[in-house]
Amino acid sequence: MFWRRKPDEASEAPEAAERPDSPPAVPEPPPAEPVGALARAAAFKPLFAEADEDIEVAFEQGLERTRDGFMSRLRGALAAGPDGPAWDDVEETLIAGDVGAALAMDVVEEARKRRDPDGAEAAVRSVLQGLLVPRVGHWEPRATTPGQPAVVLVVGVNGTGKTTTIGKLATRYTHEGRTVLLAAADTFRAAAIDQLLIWADRAGVQVVSHAPGADPGAVVYDALDAAVARNADIVIADTAGRLHTKSNLMDELTKIRRVVDKRLPGAQPETLFVLDATTGQNGLQQAQAFHAAVGLTGIVLTKLDSTAKGGIVFAIEHDLQVPVRFAGVGEQASDLLPFDPDAFVEALFA
Repeated sequence: MFWRRKPDEASEAPEAAERPDSPPAVPEPPPAEPVGALARAAAFKPLFAEADEDIEVAFEQGLERTRDGFMSRLRGALAAGPDGPAWDDVEETLIAGDVGAALAMDVVEEARKRRDPDGAEAAVRSVLQGLLVPRVGHWEPRATTPGQPAVVLVVGVNGTGKTTTIGKLATRYTHEGRTVLLAAADTFRAAAIDQLLIWADRAGVQVVSHAPGADPGAVVYDALDAAVARNADIVIADTAGRLHTKSNLMDELTKIRRVVDKRLPGAQPETLFVLDATTGQNGLQQAQAFHAAVGLTGIVLTKLDSTAKGGIVFAIEHDLQVPVRFAGVGEQASDLLPFDPDAFVEALFA
C-alpha cells in the first residue's frame, strides 16, 4: 500500500516543508499490507539469520576476489626473503589496494617498528585492524525521543546502489518485526521513485512519495508526518543522488536535515553514505565532501565482492573516523551484512 501526494498538491510542497507549524494533512492509516507482501518479507528471515550468525563465513565468501588479488600480492611481498620482507613492495601493494599513499606509508612504518614475533604479516594485520573505528555493541537505528520514529537519511552519488541499499535495509528491519516507512525524496531522477516502489513491494513496506520533480524536503516532511500517525518504527529517506562537487545540490541535503529538525525536534537522524567499493580513492573524496556537508554517521559499502582490492575500508574509517555499518557482498537482500571489523580482517587474511 503506497501513498502519493496528488499532482495538484505538489506545488505547495516546498512551503509546507519549511513550515512545521502548518503541517500538510496526513492521510488516514491505510489497511494492513497484503498477506502476500508480508509473507515475502518473512521469507527472508532464515536468510538473514544464517548470514548474521556465520558472518565470518559470509565475509570469506564475499571477499574471495580481494584475497585472490590484493591480499595475494600483499602476502607475497610480506614473505620473508634473504633480506626480510620487501617493504617497498608492501607499500606499493597497499596503495594499489586503495589504502591510499600517505596511509600506506604510515602502515609500513608502524609495522616495521613493531617487530612482531609472529612475523611481518601479523604486524601489518595488527596495524590495519587498529585503523578501524572501535564499536560498542550492535548498531541499529534508534529513536531519540519516545513516540518518534528513528530516521535514516541515505545519501550518495548515483550509481552506487543507494536505492537498492534502502530496499535491502527495509527488508532486514521488516523481518526483525519493525514497521518501516520509506520516503521517496530522490525526486530528480525519473526512475528513482519507481525503483523504490518495487523494492518496497518486495519488502512489504509503505512509501510516501510526491510527483517527480517535487521538493525533496516536502517529501521527507510528509513521510515523518505519516510515520508518526502510523506509529512507524523507522523512516528511511532516499535522497537525490548528486555529485559531491555540486554545491547547490549538496545544499539540498542540509535543507532536508532542517526539515527533520523542525518536524521532529530533538531527533538525531542517522546519515548513511552509500559508497561503491570499486571506486576506490575517488569514493573516499566523495565521502569527505558529504561528511563536511551533512555530517555522516555511517558508511554502507556496496559491491565489495566485485573488487580485487578492499583497502578502501581502512582508508575511509581512518580518514573520516566514521564507521562502516554495512557491507554488500552479493545481490540478495541478505548479502548486505552488518559490518564486523574483526570478521572483515579475519576474512581478508584467511
